[in-house]
Amino acid sequence: MTAVDFDLSDLEFWARPMAERARAFELIRSLERPPLFEEMEISFAPKGPGYYALARHADIVEVSRHPEIFCSGDGGATNIPDMPAEFTEYFGSMINMDDPRHARLRRIVSRSFTPKMIKQFEADVEVAAAKIVDDLLAKGPGGDFVTDVAARLPLKIICDMMGIPERDYQFVFDRSNIILGGFDPEYSSGEPDRVAERLLTAGMELQQLVQDLAAYRAEHPTDDLTSSLVNANIDGERLTLQELGSFFILLVVAGNETTRNAISYGLRLLTKNPDQRALWLEDIDGRAPGAVEEIVRLASPVNYMRRKVTRDFELNGHLYPQGMKVVLFYWAANRDPEVFADPYRFDIARDPNPHVGFGGPGPHFCLGAHLARREITLMFRELLRRVPTIEGGAPDRLHSNFINGIKHMECTF
Repeated sequence: MTAVDFDLSDLEFWARPMAERARAFELIRSLERPPLFEEMEISFAPKGPGYYALARHADIVEVSRHPEIFCSGDGGATNIPDMPAEFTEYFGSMINMDDPRHARLRRIVSRSFTPKMIKQFEADVEVAAAKIVDDLLAKGPGGDFVTDVAARLPLKIICDMMGIPERDYQFVFDRSNIILGGFDPEYSSGEPDRVAERLLTAGMELQQLVQDLAAYRAEHPTDDLTSSLVNANIDGERLTLQELGSFFILLVVAGNETTRNAISYGLRLLTKNPDQRALWLEDIDGRAPGAVEEIVRLASPVNYMRRKVTRDFELNGHLYPQGMKVVLFYWAANRDPEVFADPYRFDIARDPNPHVGFGGPGPHFCLGAHLARREITLMFRELLRRVPTIEGGAPDRLHSNFINGIKHMECTF
């Protein structure tokens, strides 16, 4: 494979076998400087100047440490093209902001996660994981692990946390699939020209759901997160209804999709590495922390985040001009042999494990990392204790350049 054999902006690249993806990023890391790719042409966003593809762990860590130079807010971090203004109404939460707006929103949200609330959510995760395994055993082998197990836990926890009733779980699940489904035909209905319309409609529907709940909680508060956020007054600051809606979309997308994919990949990794399953089974609780970090490293549920250069800057020996874009490919960084010995090996005892599966260091490190780790830990504790022989079949992968997702995967036990 040579530098002209692939194009990261071509959606078909992201449908190719994972081994080809790995070879492509190995080549990128071997080049003297990160390559520049043209941006994909899409109907609802202008084509920009292109982007440098960062695949080395050191580059991604350094960029993450300098948000004032590599910004998230100018056009958005979750997409390579600059998104039109109307998209920010629904997808403009803190992940696509810079300080001081980012710091303000994160401060309000962070203070709403009180110790009491976090403790209650952790207890809820344990109960929910046990119920999911109860249902799995009652149903028997041959089901879809993604929909029957991996997707159910984070979806329930996030909806319960926000106070969304169970009758709306499927509604939330379906809309989040549309938002992150990219150009996958299962979610796009084979009509690429209507991607923008589908995204905006799904965002509008999710935002309306939580705004209606927020209006009710303003007058009838409970102990859920929506009540806390809508009534929060942190140093005279509070969230607007638009900010609350965008935050909910971020929470659903970042907390639901990414955790379900980590759990799905975790089962696939255990299936392909029986020695690591046996090692984990020897001490389920004791080896869980290392196993979870290794699952997140190899799953890398979010493929990338984008940044824009605010001024000419030299990074690790290379000059990046003002106005250019850099894309941080976390999947690639988590397989950098300069940092991870035998990087493609699944090793639940790997130590140290400085992966960037929750983002790099700095202000945009995942706010929900603690909850995600807890969900993955407790889901596998239940599975390994009660269904220790469970295996995952060949995954049906999501066709997306942004999310490293598994849509479906048969499980047997």
